Amino acid sequence: MKLKTMTLALGALMASTAMAAAADCESITLGSAISLTGKYATNGVHAKNGYEFAIKKISEAGGVQFGGKCYNFNVIYYDDESKGDRGATLAERLINQDKVQYMLGPYSSGLTKAIAPVTEKYGIPMVEAEGASRSLFNKGYKYLFAVLSTSEQYLASAVALAGEKAVESGKTAADVKVAIAVENDPFSLDIRAGVMEDAAKLGMKIVIDEKLPRDLSDMTAILTKVKLVKPDLLVVSGHSKGAATAVRQIGEQKISTPMIALTHCEAADVTGNFGAAANDILCATQWSETLSYEDPIFGTAANYEIEFKAAYPEYASKKVPYQTAQATAAVYVFKDAFERAASLDKEAVRDAIAATDLKTFYGGIKFSEAGNNIAKPMVLRQIQDGAYNVVAPSAFASHKTNWPRGN
Repeated sequence: MKLKTMTLALGALMASTAMAAAADCESITLGSAISLTGKYATNGVHAKNGYEFAIKKISEAGGVQFGGKCYNFNVIYYDDESKGDRGATLAERLINQDKVQYMLGPYSSGLTKAIAPVTEKYGIPMVEAEGASRSLFNKGYKYLFAVLSTSEQYLASAVALAGEKAVESGKTAADVKVAIAVENDPFSLDIRAGVMEDAAKLGMKIVIDEKLPRDLSDMTAILTKVKLVKPDLLVVSGHSKGAATAVRQIGEQKISTPMIALTHCEAADVTGNFGAAANDILCATQWSETLSYEDPIFGTAANYEIEFKAAYPEYASKKVPYQTAQATAAVYVFKDAFERAASLDKEAVRDAIAATDLKTFYGGIKFSEAGNNIAKPMVLRQIQDGAYNVVAPSAFASHKTNWPRGN
């Protein structure tokens, strides 16, 4: 008992010493135009919370250390109101008025696409966590780096899984009929392109290919077509609002499609908001707390979820969204890069970011020459009795897939 008490006391002393040391650190200012209002506000707040949690944890671990000094991060935030033109204006303000030399990304591919030309023009390194569109990484940008997997990969596992289930039932993958409904934005259009490409490889037939309404509030007309043509797989991508609308109206209209796959389930809290209507829906995710990732600052993926919920009790009754985890990972990339660069020079930091090869609670992070992360796969979770369980790819699966839905 005495040994346990001494161990706890020593741990507390080490933690307090690290916090005291971090309190004496100088400051490194990052900038971020982020969606705190508008249609992307839900995920914008998730991302901001992920940034702030990372800053707190890094500070508690002694800060960013190089050259015999330590530094803590602080962030200047502006609300881009979910508007690309405002995001670009705010990026100019951060760089020219606030003299920010390093940027964290906004929320969404569209907003990232609006801001990236600004950071590129001024040679400002930007590590972003929420813009997955592959079109961001064919522009030759030198200063843009993304910790997340690109969007065409999001629902590839769902297409493959639908093919596997068809074979199990005595049919072929080519017998699968696919319905697609996506938002008319860069991210969701890339989701569509990825699904179309993967379906074509397996000989599947696209029977519905529709754009969601602009305000993402009603997909009744699309679901009426789904009832008529009876696809085997329905894919929907419309960020948090689109996911919420899809689950609500799928339940209301009693859609019986055997397999339904969405993006942004956790961020929309579809289990908390719609209960049993969300059961057996497949959800693309960049990260899960059940994955075997780990690092010295945040611990395991499971530990990250526990500690984040302790810091932000509003998440206690729901899953921590992957948007939050990857935002934290973006800040961690900056810490690692500053320490390897051993410099505040933005060009040296940019080069260090480009050379990143980092194992984190979020997964591996290593950037291609184009700036996208090539070290981490997407996974697919299914909502099973209210729980999010990894079902694909099989190498990461913790549970078997419930198929068809409702059985």
